[in-house]
Amino acid sequence: MTQEQYILASQPNPLQRPGCATVYPVGIYGWRKRCLYFFILLLLVTMIVNLALTIWILKVMNFTVDGMGNLRVTKEGIRLEGVSEFLLPLYVKEIKSRRDSPLVLQSDRNVTVNARNNLGQLTGQLTVGSEMVEAQCQRFEVRSTDGERVLFSADEEEISIGTDKLRVTGNEGVVFSHSLETPHVRAEPFQDLKLESPTRTLTLEAPKGVEVNAGVGEFKASCRKDLTLESSEGEVSTVYEKLLYVEKYVTLDHKTSLKLLGYIFSNSQKNIVRVKIIDFSFMPKIIRIFSKDHVP
Repeated sequence: MTQEQYILASQPNPLQRPGCATVYPVGIYGWRKRCLYFFILLLLVTMIVNLALTIWILKVMNFTVDGMGNLRVTKEGIRLEGVSEFLLPLYVKEIKSRRDSPLVLQSDRNVTVNARNNLGQLTGQLTVGSEMVEAQCQRFEVRSTDGERVLFSADEEEISIGTDKLRVTGNEGVVFSHSLETPHVRAEPFQDLKLESPTRTLTLEAPKGVEVNAGVGEFKASCRKDLTLESSEGEVSTVYEKLLYVEKYVTLDHKTSLKLLGYIFSNSQKNIVRVKIIDFSFMPKIIRIFSKDHVP
């Protein structure tokens, strides 16, 4: 229908026949029709763009029925594959890796693991930084592979090492500021054992005795001043295979000197040592030790 026909149809016709109904045309014409077509086309384009963006987002984010991207939702929990980055705090109950790959926690500054109680108070903290590893807790333990044996434990009162052997490989050894309690101190095979106090006294004490044994090599005791052998209740004895004559003095206290008067040290008939008291007027007594071939 053209515009002229529409105008003619809309105008009343005085020559209409009586008894005929008036016809009113129904429709959208003119600029309204053009605007409607334009809005329909715009809506169609918007739907196509929206559908394309949705498909692109699904493809980029790797949406599946199990989860999004490297994140998989399983019956046991949430599973992450590949490299994942968390910008905000992560609250989980358990973190574990796959059986065929290690678990790596990486940060540009440090990695901090906090443990809190039901009140939100901090009970334990482990911080791995670029310069140190710091653990803050009431008790720190390192256990064996089976989890039954404590290899290392530390608290405010003591540090305990449960290994069979403690090895110190530093050139300067180990330094103890206070006392050391141990049932056995020995060196590595074919290595020397040295106990040294550079500026103070080195003391070895035990309620049932102190034993110094050199199974293969020699034992040497040297000092700058007097060497004193003291026995308050027992006696001083020596067992040897061969005695070398040394023109030096041995200082003993009065009780031991009286017991050594006329005493013969021997473990065989070939090597006999006589202990001769030089002077009884001074305390402590000074004696001179001679071998068999040098008895005056």
